[in-house]
Amino acid sequence: MKFIAFSVRTDEEKYFAEWSQKNNIEVKLVKEALTSENLELIQGFDAILALQTGFYPAQLFEKAQEYGIKSFAIRNVGVDNVDLRSAFANHVIVTNVPAYSPTAIAEFSVTLLLQLLRKTEIFRQRNAVQDFRWEGNIGKEIHDLTVGVIGTGRIGKAAISIYRGFGAKVIAFDPYQDKELAASGIYVDSREEVYQQADVITLHMPASPKDKHLIDKHAIELMKDGVYLINTARGTLIDTQALLDGLDAGKIAGAGLDTYENESPLFNHDLRGQKIIDPLFNQLMERDDVLVTPHVSFYTETAVKNMVNFSLDSAKSVIETGTASSIVEAN
Repeated sequence: MKFIAFSVRTDEEKYFAEWSQKNNIEVKLVKEALTSENLELIQGFDAILALQTGFYPAQLFEKAQEYGIKSFAIRNVGVDNVDLRSAFANHVIVTNVPAYSPTAIAEFSVTLLLQLLRKTEIFRQRNAVQDFRWEGNIGKEIHDLTVGVIGTGRIGKAAISIYRGFGAKVIAFDPYQDKELAASGIYVDSREEVYQQADVITLHMPASPKDKHLIDKHAIELMKDGVYLINTARGTLIDTQALLDGLDAGKIAGAGLDTYENESPLFNHDLRGQKIIDPLFNQLMERDDVLVTPHVSFYTETAVKNMVNFSLDSAKSVIETGTASSIVEAN
């Protein structure tokens, strides 16, 4: 049994090596992403492991079937970049990692909010020029606020626990309610109620075509004046132009964004000295009421280890038994 892993980062290498030694299975590590240009590299392997770094089209799965490959394991949650119908048609089983560290992402979302509430970026900028005045940058306390959580899966549930620990009032919406949370009376009946009642709105839901630009001009108009918006989920959930308009109008007091709708050519790339030709992104970066981080809310030692081990275990299970606990079905 032989596996090949693409888009391997340095921080993943030791976990691949440990798993390979423990399971006595060869795992070839490739730093480059899997693309149409290097498809021939998959020949001779039983399973492919990849990251959500690009689109994986029908051509890949046709070639995988030709080479007898049965497993395609994504080392993250999202599979919106995978042609699942083609994978199914070519008898390739796709697996993902449903939850590598919900706590990591939940903690990071709260960290973004804390920085916005206490104006830490503004103070950092002032400190850099030896301006140590307080004036004009008084903060807010979480326990005085109503936090609206949209999406109460593993990550949303972890976020709720943290916000409750701060003493905030928490409301939530999810079409698929968690029984334990429902018993506590946390749910409202619609997203619109979250928009209307919350001082903070934090997104913890997957992306789907129907949810593109869920947060648009109309949604923002329904929100309270001075709302804070946090997104550590998927960039396509927010209409960036509508967000910028809301910030300019003062409707939105601040936004913490660990994801952006056009992030692929930007995040996790070294672009120092290069001109970024993306006017919306440039506007976000220029603002001191917006915090942008490059999709790193998941990025902890615990999460990376879990992503590597779970994806490898899934690939091994598919090869040995024809199934796994995290199979992604084609819709």
